[in-house]
Amino acid sequence: MAASARPHLLLVNLGTPDAPTPESVRAFLSEFLSDPAVVDLPRWIWRPILDKIVLRSRPDRVAEAYGLVWTEAGSPLRVATERMVEAVRA
Repeated sequence: MAASARPHLLLVNLGTPDAPTPESVRAFLSEFLSDPAVVDLPRWIWRPILDKIVLRSRPDRVAEAYGLVWTEAGSPLRVATERMVEAVRA
């Protein structure tokens, strides 16, 4: 297979909550930390830890931290990633 003469660029954003609220952070953490590529533990060990400890203790604190950096445009990570994508396309 011939290599493309055009350079390639890969931008990766692993995600962000939709809002700086405990509910949104809980949903984001649940999805993100359920991915076997992110947490390398057997599901039967990890899932109870995630459900009974992480998702009960972290969302309030993490939402508070997100609230400190959140902008009118939304999540700083999402906004920055979208700007990078637009700049690369231009």
